[in-house]
Amino acid sequence: MKKIPQTDAIFDHVATANAAADAAANVLRLSIDSKAKVKVGNLSRGGKDRRQHAPKADDHDTEWQSVLVPFGILNLQTDELTLYLGESAETSDFIVDCLSQWWQDHRADYRHITTLAINLDGGSATRSNRTQFIKRLVSFARQSQLSLELIYYPPYHSKYNPIERCWAALEQFWNGAILDSVATTLNWASNMTWKGRIPVVHHVTDYYEKGIKVDAKTLASFQVDWHPSAELPQWAITINPA
Repeated sequence: MKKIPQTDAIFDHVATANAAADAAANVLRLSIDSKAKVKVGNLSRGGKDRRQHAPKADDHDTEWQSVLVPFGILNLQTDELTLYLGESAETSDFIVDCLSQWWQDHRADYRHITTLAINLDGGSATRSNRTQFIKRLVSFARQSQLSLELIYYPPYHSKYNPIERCWAALEQFWNGAILDSVATTLNWASNMTWKGRIPVVHHVTDYYEKGIKVDAKTLASFQVDWHPSAELPQWAITINPA
């Protein structure tokens, strides 16, 4: 497996930061990530169908109705999985909107929580140097008055992010199913189980523009609350709202 010079140091930080978050009464640890896009249509996806007569799919996947972007939030305290299936692009805005909606739905249960510790990897929409991601996360922290601790897994090692096991469970569950409509896809996702619990599934229909960048002057007003660690500035960041 590929490694960068900081890989071992990043893993050491992940282990230490996760343990500290789990031990703190005022910290809630989440794992977030997106999954490969899902083409919706009468398309063969391989695998096996459990019915006596398997349905027939199109010979070639040249046409599909839509493409869904799955994004997940795994609550590592309760093992509750929340899935967001978006019909637009995987962007920083999409991800932070989902995170913000998740907190709105759960904050009444976590009035004692002052910090969210978030396990993630450096995907294109969540890289620590993506300006729109910085702006949106700091805005979310300010609005919610939560501190955020971003705990990145090393490059090429995203499979260690806990939510990756949820994606594997979903793939195994709908293995061979023909996802011929958005409703069918949502139904399959809503009936999988993770550690004995079915997930909460949301259908996101908002449009998200790709390629949004924040100019340096505007970004500076958000970076005052963005605090990279001295040792691992790309992979360990704390956001403390003023």
